[in-house]
Amino acid sequence: MLRSLRPIPRLCPCRCPVPRPAPRRLAAAPGAPRLPLRRRLAVAGAVAGAAAAGWLYLRHEKERRRRALRLEQLRRLALGQGDFQLRDTGGAARSKADFLGRWVLLYFGFTHCPDVCPEELQKLSRAVELLERDPALPPLQPLFVTVDPERDDAAALARYLRDFHPRLVGLTGTAEQVRAAAAAFRVYVSAGPRDADGDYVVDHSVLTFLVDPDGILRDCYGRSRTAEEVARSVRAHMDAYEPLPAAPGE
Repeated sequence: MLRSLRPIPRLCPCRCPVPRPAPRRLAAAPGAPRLPLRRRLAVAGAVAGAAAAGWLYLRHEKERRRRALRLEQLRRLALGQGDFQLRDTGGAARSKADFLGRWVLLYFGFTHCPDVCPEELQKLSRAVELLERDPALPPLQPLFVTVDPERDDAAALARYLRDFHPRLVGLTGTAEQVRAAAAAFRVYVSAGPRDADGDYVVDHSVLTFLVDPDGILRDCYGRSRTAEEVARSVRAHMDAYEPLPAAPGE
């Protein structure tokens, strides 16, 4: 049987193993130039800066594409896109097209509402006043659409809205027109039973809608939001606003 052969270490005369020499490192060629430390740091900084710039560009491009996709989705979204045909307190016909080019804060309610609607309209008016303090901001139009056309004719709306913002526009119409306007914003509306005096309460969604100059729903605010919070949110939307690109063929 063959035994595996192992190298036998060299022995000195006293028979102790002779240590192997450490491997030698190759020295740089005498004529090879070496960059000064400051130059090397500058090169490293330039490389890092280029990498950071590339990362920021990719991030910006990703955000731009995401925003463009979102805008296209908003264009196709039915929520808040449906036109409405109503009349203001002066009897003039009003539609969504009349408010294009302006930001709109819109609230659905009714004049016989005991407490919620007055509170929400006061909040809406306060938010508009806060934003009006900055003349650099674009104009903001407050709107009130009744969900009770049976009792809220033009005269009733005019009397009711005098207690709120002076530019608050009230809109009413036939029962069918009002239902269509509420449906365009997915607002729930249901009239309750009448009492002995024929009075009744209308149950409805309590939301204030923000519509941009393109007629696109941008946000909505519930009862928990304060006027200051609404104003801050509207300002943020105004600052980030980019006009919706025209659809192909327009």
